[in-house]
Amino acid sequence: MTKRIVILGATGFIGRVLSRSLLEAGYEVVALSRNKIKAREILGEQVRVAEWDSKSVEGWKDLANGAYAIINLVGENLGTGRWTEKKKQAILESRLKAGRAVSMAVNLVQDKPKVVIQASAIGFYGSRLDEILNESSLPGEGFLSEVAKQWEDSTKEIELQVRRVIIRTGIVLGRSGGTLVRLAQLFRFFLGGYFGSGKQWFSWIHLDDEVKAIRFLMEREDLQGVFNLTSPEQLRMKDFCRLLGKTIKRPSWLPIPGFALRLFLGKMAEEMLLAGQRVVPNRLMKAEYKFIYPKAEEALKEIFGSTE
Repeated sequence: MTKRIVILGATGFIGRVLSRSLLEAGYEVVALSRNKIKAREILGEQVRVAEWDSKSVEGWKDLANGAYAIINLVGENLGTGRWTEKKKQAILESRLKAGRAVSMAVNLVQDKPKVVIQASAIGFYGSRLDEILNESSLPGEGFLSEVAKQWEDSTKEIELQVRRVIIRTGIVLGRSGGTLVRLAQLFRFFLGGYFGSGKQWFSWIHLDDEVKAIRFLMEREDLQGVFNLTSPEQLRMKDFCRLLGKTIKRPSWLPIPGFALRLFLGKMAEEMLLAGQRVVPNRLMKAEYKFIYPKAEEALKEIFGSTE
């Protein structure tokens, strides 16, 4: 019997590539979406799409019954514009509603899923200067840290019933979206450079490794708990931008002052662009996961082309 994977957030940057990877591996993929037509356009006809109200189990409870895995990637985009109070509420509520829906599904079905994979982010750790952060490190301070803590806790109650894996993801590098695409656009217009001092740590992971690691954690039945999804190589932002400029053959010469970012983007700039975390994937490496792209230069070369 084909194993069924239910994905919340399947049409997102990570979800669409993960869905394709799971299909190619022979899994049945079910995507929950508020817009079935749009989801089918993004994911293709092979993915089964179930309409979902983004907050309950209505319309998909039966799909959760007997599923091999539920993967919860839902979350309002963090990196678009100022964090108004309305925006901050949407960022938090989108994550909590999805987590509660997953918990409700697990509680209600008789044939429980074998694993639930719960998304989170390295923002959990806050901004910690040069401190090396692993899965045992304590949470930090700030809005993103609080969101990540509540996001993780939204499915905590199911741990006694199913295996639960929390993925604290770093900055995902890929050609079809995310932070890297926006950063590369600045470089292409010869406006490339680092944010603030450039000394903040930039913990990243290639999209292919993000997807491979999620599958690895899903399929390894002996693994549970928190895993940092970041490359084993940590770079300061200044060094990452230098490599990016080299790869796309543009100078990295125009640093954007912190005060200007704070002026235009407020708290979002403070916690996303000027903050940094030096995160190591200790548990992933201990489980003998093999990175496809352990070095940023290799990752950028794959995305944009050869360096000179």
